[in-house]
Amino acid sequence: MSVDTNTVKRIAGLARIAITDAEADRLAPELGNILGWIEQLGEVDTSGVAPMTAVIPNTLRLRDDVVTDGGVREAVLANAPQAEHGFFAVPKVIE
Repeated sequence: MSVDTNTVKRIAGLARIAITDAEADRLAPELGNILGWIEQLGEVDTSGVAPMTAVIPNTLRLRDDVVTDGGVREAVLANAPQAEHGFFAVPKVIE
C-alpha cells in the first residue's frame, strides 16, 4: 500500500500535528512501509494458535479478600495533628 503526501498531510491535520511539505515527503514512504508490514502480518496463518496475552504462562497471586478493621487506628491517628474520640479532628469550615 502506498501513501502519498496528501494523505500524510490529511492525517497530520486530523491529528492536529503541524508538518512541513518536506516532512510529509519524508513520512509518506515510511508510512507506506509500515502499512506494508501490517499487510504482511495479516497474511500469517494463525488458525491453529490459541489467543494469548503473554508468551510465558502467568498466574496472579492474590491475597484473600477478607474485610478487617486494619487494627492500626492508633498508629494512623498518631500522625494526625488533632484527634478526638478515635477520629481525625478538623476545623469547622461551614457555619
